[in-house]
Amino acid sequence: MVPKILISQPKPQTEKSPYFDLEKKYKVEMVFRPFIKIEPMTARDFRQQKVSIPGHTAIVFTSRHGIDHFFALVKDLRVTIPETMKYFCKSEQVALYIQKYVQYRKRKVFFPLTGRVQDLLPIMVKHNTENYFVPQSSAHNDDMKNMLDEAGLKHDEAVMYYTVSNDFANDEPFDYNMLVFFSPEGINSLMKNFPDFNQGDIAIACLGQKTIEAAEEAGLRVDMRPTPELRSVPAMIEDFIKRHNAAG
Repeated sequence: MVPKILISQPKPQTEKSPYFDLEKKYKVEMVFRPFIKIEPMTARDFRQQKVSIPGHTAIVFTSRHGIDHFFALVKDLRVTIPETMKYFCKSEQVALYIQKYVQYRKRKVFFPLTGRVQDLLPIMVKHNTENYFVPQSSAHNDDMKNMLDEAGLKHDEAVMYYTVSNDFANDEPFDYNMLVFFSPEGINSLMKNFPDFNQGDIAIACLGQKTIEAAEEAGLRVDMRPTPELRSVPAMIEDFIKRHNAAG
């Protein structure tokens, strides 16, 4: 039987993807089907948080979703972002995405080369006179807040978009050999859609410690997680395919 693998992310926009390479090499079926989706927040809901964006001198972005929803919401709020605003981003990819909304100037945009939030903190500490504003998803945790508190930085956080379950239709097939998750919200969505989910022989791969913890707390068996030998999701999938074919 040809393995059928569910990738809980949107389908890559480019044909040059390791997922497609694996699909062709091993003749497996890859299905890209997000378990979560992003929805906008209304200006009315934002105002209920009683957080004012004006007065902040720097914005912290950890994702392109955060950028899109921040600028959409400030437009609805009729808030003008000053030219002097600085932007601190999780990665270069996120930083470059700001060009969609503002003129990109290196003196205004900062990011770590590693793409890790932890490595953004030392850069922010060098700019310890800034008043930071952190847009967040409704599914956020307090890691960023705690990190900035411990560093003694002035900051405010506010939810600016919703992360919700992307529900499955009653007649939507769910006949996968492997499920790949990238966030705790994906695990939560699985259990919401299938409260009586029986894992059985279905392999589950998780990226990120919090995703692994969420899966285990839900009573799931995590068959594949990053290791020194299998650092990426495509590497974990290829290892699964090889073992599946050897057993089959």
